[in-house]
Amino acid sequence: MSPTRLNHLLPQTVSELSDNNSLHGLFHEHDDGISLPSGPMLTEIVNLCRSILFPGYYGDADVCRKSLPYHIGVEVERLYDLLCQTLNDEEKAATFVEKLPELRRILATDVEAAYNGDPAADSYSEIICCYPVIKAITNYRIAHELLLLGVPLIPRFITEMAHSETGIDIHPAASIGDHFTIDHGTGVVIGATCIIGNNVKLYQGVTLGAKSFPLDEEGHPIKGIPRHPILEDDVIVYSNSTILGRITIGKGTIVGGNVWLTESTQPGARIMQAKSNK
Repeated sequence: MSPTRLNHLLPQTVSELSDNNSLHGLFHEHDDGISLPSGPMLTEIVNLCRSILFPGYYGDADVCRKSLPYHIGVEVERLYDLLCQTLNDEEKAATFVEKLPELRRILATDVEAAYNGDPAADSYSEIICCYPVIKAITNYRIAHELLLLGVPLIPRFITEMAHSETGIDIHPAASIGDHFTIDHGTGVVIGATCIIGNNVKLYQGVTLGAKSFPLDEEGHPIKGIPRHPILEDDVIVYSNSTILGRITIGKGTIVGGNVWLTESTQPGARIMQAKSNK
């Protein structure tokens, strides 16, 4: 390429790439100096939360009962500092830290549910170290608390980190009760307006999604309306089933594998594929 062409090409390309029309919706302009959250910083926040919530399994593997208060103290202080930097809000950072004991309590019920629901599991250690649901549900519960505090964007970053790590996609706005588990987990999708009760179990490939959503007068999707399923307590959904729309799956319902479900069920229902009459 001749120097003359290069001298013309570079300024022209820079000008086109800087044009406001081409940047519409694609340029994140700092608001009062606040940039997008740092990926490495969010990773450290999640790792610190996991270490605080499951000491010895994440973070320092050599921690013991005697040194536990020291280790947790150091990690909580570091977590608070990172949250203050990331959220730019000391009050929200402090409120999140106060939620950590309750997060551990509910995560303990998730570990229990995973252990009791899988005869192949030999110990809680195996569940915490090896089962993708624990990583995914931990990220979800962290993200959900931040979302309840009014933190924008960061909760979605955190659940998408778990999605990439585990193949389990849980929107941070979903509401999930205690003793929740997902067996195997790969390919599970839980939408933003899902409400899931206590003692619910899903298997791999389950989708709790939305049907085609309504459009406004200008043809734009109407946001913020409930459009995902409600699963009441004690529901089991087996692998590769799809449940769509704002329907209610009644308490104690069992949904068999590979079922397509768009209607509510009565409590205690058994929903299976129709048998072929051959």
